[in-house]
Amino acid sequence: MSLRFDAIGMVVSDMAASVAFYRRLGLVFPQGAEVEGHVEAGLPGGMRLLLDTEEMVRSFHPGWRAPSGGGRASLAVRCDSPAEVDALFAELVESGARAELKPWDAVWGQRYAVVLDPDDNGVDLFAPLSP
Repeated sequence: MSLRFDAIGMVVSDMAASVAFYRRLGLVFPQGAEVEGHVEAGLPGGMRLLLDTEEMVRSFHPGWRAPSGGGRASLAVRCDSPAEVDALFAELVESGARAELKPWDAVWGQRYAVVLDPDDNGVDLFAPLSP
């Protein structure tokens, strides 16, 4: 057997808000994804991001309850440059995303920032400080 991760699945409380947020990060969802119960977007390297509404999950798992609070998952997005970290952070915050950690130069050699998606999951934005 050869194990290969294929997808990252997330349960979302508002599909339209989540699709809009992840589209701003460059993911491509099908037209009309905002009103679906399940959507997928391809990721570099062949993986996929899967989004399911709470209602969709309950339709096949009636006893399921959403965890309370945020921070249920965290994603990290590598940017091409420190300037791109700053620009993407500003664009996401201007479009309504919550800022968790403003861009800064981390001691481990990266420009780093964190925004929260519509369900309060952290999305780290980072780029090496030098090539």
